[in-house]
Amino acid sequence: MASSHDTDATGITRRQSLAALGGAGALALAGCTQSGGDGGSGDGSDGGSGDGADGGSGELSGPINIAGSSTVFPLMSAVMEDFAEMHPGVDPDISSTGSGGGFSNFFCTGDTDFNNASRPIQPEEEELCEENGVEYVELIAATDAVTVVVNPEADWVDSLTTDELAQIWRSDPAQTWDEVRDEFPNEEIERFGAADTSGTYDYFIEAILGEEGHTSDYQATEQDNTIAQGVAGSEYAIGYFGFAYYFQNPDQLKALGIDDGDGPVEPSLETASSGEYTPLSRPLFTYPSISSLAEEHIAEFARYFVEQTTNEELVAGDVGYVPATEETQEEQMGKLEDAIERAQG
Repeated sequence: MASSHDTDATGITRRQSLAALGGAGALALAGCTQSGGDGGSGDGSDGGSGDGADGGSGELSGPINIAGSSTVFPLMSAVMEDFAEMHPGVDPDISSTGSGGGFSNFFCTGDTDFNNASRPIQPEEEELCEENGVEYVELIAATDAVTVVVNPEADWVDSLTTDELAQIWRSDPAQTWDEVRDEFPNEEIERFGAADTSGTYDYFIEAILGEEGHTSDYQATEQDNTIAQGVAGSEYAIGYFGFAYYFQNPDQLKALGIDDGDGPVEPSLETASSGEYTPLSRPLFTYPSISSLAEEHIAEFARYFVEQTTNEELVAGDVGYVPATEETQEEQMGKLEDAIERAQG
């Protein structure tokens, strides 16, 4: 990645622009907007992606509409920022709707070209896509460490066991901190977490809560910025989200070590990559629509995205996720090329 792509016209680095506490919105990139994700479909039938033509100049052009995971959002936006700089005729629209919200409301109804997801597509979503004739290919984007954060002033807690974490977030949760551990303060727990349309919400239930389910006694949001701001504003708050949002705000938030039985392990690029950070390490995905891949500008962006998944400077340094291995990248590119050949054949 050329270093010239790391600074925008105002001299703000991409890392600064990704800072979750910098504003209530997500990213505002040149040529990228956050919207309701109701842009056109990849087949051009509703003013969507069109044919990528621009009057015969040979340059890539046309809209690319992306919805889905708030966790994948910073990575997708960072990659798109560079792609749009190289191809000014491309008009991207990236929305943070949650994995499930993206699948059910936009992608599986044929209204977006990609859906980002922080967990695999679910059977009911597969069925909805099938009903609407939407075919797709699943691509691994990176590895994430779901991060549990508290306020930096909470000097009385540095780690939690998975059982204690379940006590805080289960359907019938502890109400005060000392119910979780005797030496914790007798103060009400203030919770900030992912909405039930989020893949992070689904993954947290799978990894931590199981059949106990997730409490409704919390401030739920699809905007990870809001979680970060809520925890930063209350000494007795706790929240969880993708590692990138902590990575960009290490001074405003305190990440907790998670003890899965072998002692506390703090979230980091290293512990997520090695598998030490259990059970909260997970793969991240994006799903391009096969019909959208018939458009050359969308196919080229999909290729570029997969190419960038091994870019340590971008994925790890700028955004805060674990890059894919060369082997994984080759596998994903093979899947993508097969899908493009099918779409354009």
